[in-house]
Amino acid sequence: MLLRNGRIVLADHVLERGWVQVDAARITALGPDDPPTCADIIDLDGSWVLPGFVDMHVHGGGGGSYLVADPAQARHARDFHRAHGTTTTVASLVTAAPQTLAAQLESLVDLVVDGTLAGVHLEGPFLSGARCGAHDPALLRDPDVALMDELIAAARGTIRMVTFAPELANSDALVELLVAAGVVAAVGHTDASYEAAMRAFDAGAAVATHLFNGMRGIDHRQPGPVVAAVNSPHVVVELINDGVHLHPAMVAATMGLVSARRVAFVSDAISAAGRPDGDYDIGSMKVRVRGNVATLAGGTSLAGSTLTLDEALRRGVEEVGLLIGDVSRALSGTPARVLGIDDVVGSLTAGKDADIVVLDERLSLTRVLSKGSWVDRSTVLGRPAMDDIGVLS
Repeated sequence: MLLRNGRIVLADHVLERGWVQVDAARITALGPDDPPTCADIIDLDGSWVLPGFVDMHVHGGGGGSYLVADPAQARHARDFHRAHGTTTTVASLVTAAPQTLAAQLESLVDLVVDGTLAGVHLEGPFLSGARCGAHDPALLRDPDVALMDELIAAARGTIRMVTFAPELANSDALVELLVAAGVVAAVGHTDASYEAAMRAFDAGAAVATHLFNGMRGIDHRQPGPVVAAVNSPHVVVELINDGVHLHPAMVAATMGLVSARRVAFVSDAISAAGRPDGDYDIGSMKVRVRGNVATLAGGTSLAGSTLTLDEALRRGVEEVGLLIGDVSRALSGTPARVLGIDDVVGSLTAGKDADIVVLDERLSLTRVLSKGSWVDRSTVLGRPAMDDIGVLS
């Protein structure tokens, strides 16, 4: 198959009239101007062509959830976000009792093995009670190396990232364990001082989970974890670019401070993404969604989002004023790199998976190619929610 006459967004430039050749599940060649001959040619008529999005922080979508130990719901959530351009998904779990986390992890193992998911992210339970957000404060705990070992064993090598608060006791030992196990250590839901956060980053923590949200803010005398992350050149910062979690000016300022090579746009979406306003769950916590904004029931704390990454892209270009190449890197290349999977996904490169999104001149998503096969978006987006499968989470 040959996609021609597209505006091909590469890692460092745009081919204004380029082409991409796909054979089976891989990109085999790409270039400018005159394409090679091919029996199966699709003329894109000047559409934007980007690598499929890589979401390293997402809890569910389309009514399906990764939090209920149900592979059917997990597949449903993956399919929903894939129809919005997310061709690589790391499923995020939230704080829960150890036995619940172990069951959730075990339910997702086969989906990672078969390629449905790219891994699992544990957001909790080693988080700060002062910055817990939508995490159940009764289930939070200090880092526990023995428990972490048990969860790694239950996950059978599928855990990609763990978010923790570095000011808690035993955090140093946790970072050491995660780094040795090849798991990304991420600082988040934290009330840490600048010094405590820097200690974690210096020890090998490589991500700041949804920067600014769920963490101590910046003070000119106590700069806190945000400045520690910015001042650590190897650290990638997650941003939720939904217009709710962050003002567009803050997104622009962050991109200016650390560059697109250190920013990963994430959805932090819950099962309510793509669904009507209503009442939902995230783990053991009740969530109220009004005007597509998710907050804890009876409170004002944000509880994930209803964002999809195609919307994050449009907001990045139209509201924040970023170049499409920089947004593409934040949606694909940077998260793939920090997760250690950029040898197969994250950019339009010969030899990598044929994960491709096509957008029209208004940046509306029109096509999604996942491992060389077109996604039937109309079927996926028109599918009923999974209300009959279990509690929406």
